[in-house]
Amino acid sequence: MPDRLIVTDENQLKEVSVPELPPQPAWIRVIANIISFVFHPLFFPVYITYFIYTVRAYEFAGLDPRRKMLTLLLITISCTLMPLVSVLMLRALNFIDSIYLKTQKDRIIPYIITMTFYFAVWIYFKKNHFEIDLVHMALGIFNASVAGFLLNIVMKVSMHAIAAGVMATFIAILAFNETVNLSLYLSVALLISGIVCTSRLIVSDHRPKEIYIGYIAGVLSQLAAQYFVNS
Repeated sequence: MPDRLIVTDENQLKEVSVPELPPQPAWIRVIANIISFVFHPLFFPVYITYFIYTVRAYEFAGLDPRRKMLTLLLITISCTLMPLVSVLMLRALNFIDSIYLKTQKDRIIPYIITMTFYFAVWIYFKKNHFEIDLVHMALGIFNASVAGFLLNIVMKVSMHAIAAGVMATFIAILAFNETVNLSLYLSVALLISGIVCTSRLIVSDHRPKEIYIGYIAGVLSQLAAQYFVNS
């Protein structure tokens, strides 16, 4: 939303945000809020891990099912539950104003916390020789958290868009490198990315450039992860 200066009834200047998009019907806003929740950035690592083990099950056919479950549990706890609990604790201790992280200031500590957890997961996967796809994913989300933290210095970049960019790029790389046809999954990933970014424009106070830059940051973060791991 662009900022405008208005004169209040008390003849004082006040900065207000004016929506970039015209107001949407209530039912569209409800759907956009549901999409924003279902595809919250903290859930994407779980979705990607599930995708790796489910869609590419042929490659991990000989893998112990318990290891798959434990890996998925590890990702859920380390990349979703622990950051979420940390944000709730920060709010309870009044270190942040809202669990929705509506300001750049509120996002500083949560970014640092998520970076720490994501880095630990990447190191764990790398040191214990986990599947290369998991190493790529872990480094990608760590890179994305670092990019979000740095961009947060100058703008309130969309975390949803960053996560969507990581997800779409991860699946795109698989689609171009696999012998199995993954074009359907790539199409779905791109569709989800578009829906998520549009939903954030509808129900958040993000400016379009904060969505676009966030998505590009996610794409570059995953590309950098692929290059670093494979080099």
